[in-house]
Amino acid sequence: MVFADYCADAKTRLAVERAFEIMGEALNRIGKIEPAVLASIREHRSIVSFRNILAHAYDHVEDRLVWGIIETDLKELVSDIHRIR
Repeated sequence: MVFADYCADAKTRLAVERAFEIMGEALNRIGKIEPAVLASIREHRSIVSFRNILAHAYDHVEDRLVWGIIETDLKELVSDIHRIR
């Protein structure tokens, strides 16, 4: 999928945003239970902050920002998760 396809597909955009919300909430909860695990996730504070934006300022979310995170940061998060499993 390219950015134009992403922008044109409301269902995909909503699903991606929801997935990011879930990831951020999961990290928030992990931090309360296992702070050392949370510390091993790069950019965990940014991920939780992004979750808060998606959940509370959803009317200000820019598709370009979400797409940029998908392209540049998601692989790093997946790598961190695989490393701690």
